[in-house]
Amino acid sequence: MNLSVLIVDDEAMTRNLLRLMLERTGLRIFEAADGVEALAVVAQEKPDMLILDVMMPNMDGITVCERLRAQEETAELPIVLLSARTSPEAVRMGMAAGATKYVGKPVGRAEITSLVQELLVDFPQATN
Repeated sequence: MNLSVLIVDDEAMTRNLLRLMLERTGLRIFEAADGVEALAVVAQEKPDMLILDVMMPNMDGITVCERLRAQEETAELPIVLLSARTSPEAVRMGMAAGATKYVGKPVGRAEITSLVQELLVDFPQATN
């Protein structure tokens, strides 16, 4: 079975860009447009990791992260918070919520692929 990543961002362009960066690696990609949808996709699809925007309508990424960490079945799920907010306080809040990594936008293909490889140890080296 292929490893999977859930991309959560309220901006369709960002989701599409991340999908394009990662789908050629053989990962199964799921998408959600906000935190509420993300929790539903996690419950149904059980992805191997999340790439989660911080600022979203309905439920922000910090809240999603906290809720996932509070559940036994998702407490260890790798979660990358992705945000244009990169101040020390924003990063501290993200890490305190339980993020595995906190990455600033914009993010390039090499960086996101490397990050996914690091967090999904069974993930094969992507080809360029």
